[in-house]
Amino acid sequence: MTDQTVNNDLSAPNELLSPLLDYLARRLRAEIEADLSPFGLKIRHVVALTVLRDLGERAQSQMSEALGMDATGIVALLNYLEAQGLIERRRAAQDRRRHNVVITGAGCRRLAEVEQAIAGLERRMFGLSDRETTALYQLLQKATASAAGGPEESVTAEDYPR
Repeated sequence: MTDQTVNNDLSAPNELLSPLLDYLARRLRAEIEADLSPFGLKIRHVVALTVLRDLGERAQSQMSEALGMDATGIVALLNYLEAQGLIERRRAAQDRRRHNVVITGAGCRRLAEVEQAIAGLERRMFGLSDRETTALYQLLQKATASAAGGPEESVTAEDYPR
């Protein structure tokens, strides 16, 4: 039996999403990192700023959990954002040994600029109409919610920052 015969005997699905999503994710990450370079940010910084803007003040330990980073990694990320004036750390009122993190006005402005750059990149890269982009966004929200084990109708900011 030849390899060609083996391949013909297997009935593989014709429309697998995983290879396409992986390809797009890799390309998008590379392009985003390049487009974010003038802002002095990486995508992980953008996600952290988005969490803080959308969810408000967070304990540093909550940031670690929300971003799926260990304590050392989150401290380095927050140190960088704080040095850039994009976030502030504040002592928690209920426990002075703990710190809460909040996005600054400068952080909100920088995030808005970055989101405009990312939106432009997505338009260029995906080549979709506004209607197609909305449809894709809604489908990705549903898939993300399902993957997170939540309701399939929508995703909240707590499930995945925009």
